Amino acid sequence: MPAVAVAGAGLAVTAGVSSAQSPAASPDTGSAQLLSDLTASATVSAEERAELTAERGARTSRSDRRTGAERTKDTDRRTGVDRTKDKPRDAEKDAEQRSDPQSPATKDVVSGEPREIAQAMLPQFGFSSDQFSCLDALWTKESGWNVHADNPTSSAYGIPQALPGSKMASAGEDWAGNPATQIRWGLGYIAGRYGSPCAAWGHSQSHNWY
Repeated sequence: MPAVAVAGAGLAVTAGVSSAQSPAASPDTGSAQLLSDLTASATVSAEERAELTAERGARTSRSDRRTGAERTKDTDRRTGVDRTKDKPRDAEKDAEQRSDPQSPATKDVVSGEPREIAQAMLPQFGFSSDQFSCLDALWTKESGWNVHADNPTSSAYGIPQALPGSKMASAGEDWAGNPATQIRWGLGYIAGRYGSPCAAWGHSQSHNWY
């Protein structure tokens, strides 16, 4: 018997026997499935990225909670820096400040007799009180502690006999008549050149100048 195709029912009849045919997959159905798979994949990727971002943020937060001292220690360990070496430099800086005639720490003693002013200033330059006897002998020899002492042969001036006298302007504009300014400059000069009034006095005795 000839085969009869029954399109409406989707059946093929051959020799009196009917068989069902599977309908072909619809192109629209395949596209929808592919789009669904891609969307799911993109969603998973977005979730993974969000998790990684959250994890990095947590690590950054923990790192930020470290104190500045801890971060400095870590840096020092990596670079081999030894900050204990800064202490001698700090001590040297303090000594320099004491010997600086313009240091603010040396400007609080401004009145009184010249010898009294000098005794009060000694500690500010790192000198002990037993250094005053040498300072007294030195400046008695140089100027008699006369704030206006002027050496006509050398242009040395004032209590410390600065040469020239205008050098004392580094300690104050009133250097020509203020004993505190002159003494401040003189102690700074002694500290920087000789280390102590007794060392300066010893040099003066040997060479007749300091």
